Amino acid sequence: MRKINIVAPGRTCLFGDHQDYLGLPVIACAIDKYIKLNAVENTTAFFKIQLPDIGEERDILIHEKFEHIENRDYFASSLRVLRRYGCIPDRGYDVEIQGDLPLNAGVSSSSALIVAWIKFLLEAFSANQEITSLLVSKIAYEAEVLEHKEPGGLMDQYAIGLGNVLYIETGKQASYKIVKDILPGLIVGESGVKKETIGTLGDRKQKALEAIAHVTIKKPDFNIKSTQLETYDEYKNYIPIKLRPYFFAALKNHSITMKALIEFRKQQPDMKYIGSLMNEHHLVLKNILKITVPTIDKMVDNAIKAGAYGVKIVGSGGGGSIVAIAPKDKEQGVIDAIKHEGKTAYRVNVDAGARVL
Repeated sequence: MRKINIVAPGRTCLFGDHQDYLGLPVIACAIDKYIKLNAVENTTAFFKIQLPDIGEERDILIHEKFEHIENRDYFASSLRVLRRYGCIPDRGYDVEIQGDLPLNAGVSSSSALIVAWIKFLLEAFSANQEITSLLVSKIAYEAEVLEHKEPGGLMDQYAIGLGNVLYIETGKQASYKIVKDILPGLIVGESGVKKETIGTLGDRKQKALEAIAHVTIKKPDFNIKSTQLETYDEYKNYIPIKLRPYFFAALKNHSITMKALIEFRKQQPDMKYIGSLMNEHHLVLKNILKITVPTIDKMVDNAIKAGAYGVKIVGSGGGGSIVAIAPKDKEQGVIDAIKHEGKTAYRVNVDAGARVL
């Protein structure tokens, strides 16, 4: 009986939260906390899936085409998308999925599960084109976001599928560049506050897109990707007052991300400067987009007081996690300071991305 083992890492976002749904770039990295999928071929016509971490199990008929899928049924949407790529299951597997990647903590456990599931299916049943990490990432984005009409972008799937520290162009012609394969002093802190991904993302996305639409009415050739922060005053009068903060936040966060990219491309990036940009980015997320909660605010403040170069909330907001960069001699102090207010904190390493073991 054939056996297939997959690992898919979590991810954290360094720069560009609430940017990818606008087609703006992000800088994110895979981290060495994992969803692990172990599959053994069986003699049935079913995928027999066990999820011991959450106490669930499921049987899926391999011939099911899923013309209709339930909301956020990513097993089903993945199978439906994969059929379009010529990946057609013809035998069953016993599949166990578990890991040490925290659930609902802002480190993309859902996306990691989807990437692992898709990578397994492609390994087991092939496709009508060359299977690459980029293809896995692209299919995962289609299965998670497009099939369910969710408001997110493609950062999570690409960061997990491709690994390393990535600069990701998230527009219609998505592309990526590896800017680093290691990043010292990287710390993740979990708040223990359940995040509300879909509602928060959807609200901020809608407001940002409405603001951009008002500008486009007056300036049909407007392109936010080529718009400098310094030109905000030129455009703000086209936008209703209540929507102006979301337009400003988009320009500001894009500006910060591009400054970070320039620094990351250097042979020896100044991590203290990278940290200051993270702090600047966090203030936009906190004070303008208002996606933090009191526990997150205290965790961030404590980490900075303990000597972190930079700290920011990660992802959609409303809870979840933070990421910090700290000098080596301050790492444990920063971890302890975050734990004082949050659920837990730990050092992480940059990971090479989802792979077959």
